[in-house]
Amino acid sequence: DRLAGELPYRPGGPHAWARAVGGLLGGRYGFHGTPGDYQRPESSLLHEVLRRRRGLPILLSVVWLEVARRAGAPVYGVALPGHFVVGFGAAAERVLADPFDGGRVLTGPDADLLVVGATGAPLQPSMLEPAPPLEVVQRVLNNIRAWAAARPERSDVGLRAVELALLIPSHPARLRYERGQLLVQRGEFVAGAEELTAYADLIEVVDESAAGKVRQEARIARAKLN
Repeated sequence: DRLAGELPYRPGGPHAWARAVGGLLGGRYGFHGTPGDYQRPESSLLHEVLRRRRGLPILLSVVWLEVARRAGAPVYGVALPGHFVVGFGAAAERVLADPFDGGRVLTGPDADLLVVGATGAPLQPSMLEPAPPLEVVQRVLNNIRAWAAARPERSDVGLRAVELALLIPSHPARLRYERGQLLVQRGEFVAGAEELTAYADLIEVVDESAAGKVRQEARIARAKLN
């Protein structure tokens, strides 16, 4: 609320809003990101991003969204593949800004380069649609899961992220398998085996062979109790 109060009252159209928010957050307060932020778990935690003024593209975008919305801006998140940005205005006059780059306003070629760099394919119009809030939450949790997966000693972080992701409606069934594996990894063999068995029950109707392999993992987990 305090940051929103520092923005000018209705500065104008989408370009004016993008410049105003970028000047405040990226300029005056120095919110931005660096490649090293991808290796830090706090880059995915909102309170740490607010404290450090550093973070991943999606968390910096969340800061922009909440500040700009409170000031009345026509703002929304844009979930480009591999790089979350912020959009201002309707499709006909849309302006994209990159909070990770301090609020740099993106041209059409800039956005296309981001997508090509992440996917090898060109930007599609559907990629510019406003991202639903639950998709934003899911992507944040995916980032945390990916960070923890590369660090087996932080399985506690991975497990917490998976359990939060399981609360999202229409979550991928495979999260149950991931949770089971993490529980076994942490020595919780009974709980892990139960979760693996539950996942096997879910997939058995579509892939009996895969379900059999998961059931074998559950048996191995239970055997570790002996």
